[in-house]
Amino acid sequence: MTTKYANLLHRPKAQDDKYSRGVVGFVTGSEGYPGAAILGVTAAMRVGVGMVRYLGPTSVSNLVVEARPEAVLQNGRCQAWVVGSGVSIEAALDQIERIRALCLQEGYLVVDAGALEIIDFQNCKAACVLTPHSGELARLLTRLGVETSRDAVDANREASAQLAAQLTGQIVLLKGHQNVLAFNGHAFVLPEAPAALATAGTGDVLAGVIGALIAGNFDQLQSGQMRLAQIVEGAVALHSDAATSIRGPLTALDLANAIAPLVWRQLED
Repeated sequence: MTTKYANLLHRPKAQDDKYSRGVVGFVTGSEGYPGAAILGVTAAMRVGVGMVRYLGPTSVSNLVVEARPEAVLQNGRCQAWVVGSGVSIEAALDQIERIRALCLQEGYLVVDAGALEIIDFQNCKAACVLTPHSGELARLLTRLGVETSRDAVDANREASAQLAAQLTGQIVLLKGHQNVLAFNGHAFVLPEAPAALATAGTGDVLAGVIGALIAGNFDQLQSGQMRLAQIVEGAVALHSDAATSIRGPLTALDLANAIAPLVWRQLED
């Protein structure tokens, strides 16, 4: 097990409340992909934030609150937002409007899946972490004027991630068995991810973990004590360790729930 995320986790203090422990919001899921919302929300709660907000279609909201009754189905103050997981740009107009509105506000966004095709990064005021897989990165680069393909991205993952970071001005985490983190003109290959993560929904879990760790370390980010890229790297490590801790075939909901024991172990050490 790694300790790269130990300093990102915080034992609750007597003076804490749900806001000081971090509030993360989600604009994720759609009628076609409702599970993405549940997976991200569950992962964030297992990391240990004080509150999770969810905004989405009524049918998905009902499923989220049934699975996670702690979720708050109202807009409000958040230190970070996770957007795009399970959002189909063809069928989720309300979600698209919510995501675009968040881009016009200062703050932190984890931009996953469908949101990568929605956001105008040239006019985005938020600090973003983009979490594409190879196909999504190829589509993003093509939208930004660089015609490419999934095979071309995989042939040179570091350069592709670095180019996307440069063109968007944001942090890019290119997901895969070999994750690549790119920002400020550099690209770094992270330790190999467990092969068991190659199953549906694990990326939704990772987006939730990143959002939760940003919210939980908001004050440190604002003060300059911590860097956003450092949080992303720690989130990837926690995500991988949770996968390694599971015996037998891994599912995304198992993965989200496996995060809590790892967090508790770090806080007890």
